[in-house]
Amino acid sequence: MTEIQFIERDGQRTFAVVPIEIWDKVKHLFEDMDDVALYDRAKAADDGVRIPAAVLDAELAGDHPVKAWREYRRLTQDALAQAAGLSTPYLSQIENRKRDGSVDVLHRLAVALEVPLDLLVERAD
Repeated sequence: MTEIQFIERDGQRTFAVVPIEIWDKVKHLFEDMDDVALYDRAKAADDGVRIPAAVLDAELAGDHPVKAWREYRRLTQDALAQAAGLSTPYLSQIENRKRDGSVDVLHRLAVALEVPLDLLVERAD
């Protein structure tokens, strides 16, 4: 067994100095502990919302988030408008950025699309 050196401060062990051959055998355990802690923090902060690649691709291609989610959900404009209590032309104007939807309208669309409201709000860059 290799000797481990302990460094004391005020009569208490505060550090352990280990030979490199021991460190090489156990360092992966510390990396694993860091990975587990990182995973646990991410899991605790997870809100469960996932954005499908098809929606993200559509938005990156220039589609309004409402349109991207509507097409992902395989809804027609008529079906979504009816589910949200809107007229089809009004929905079309929102999707084509000719009109901004009010918070109430976007909320109704979010409920109909089963997504959080903030995913339908476009960010001003």
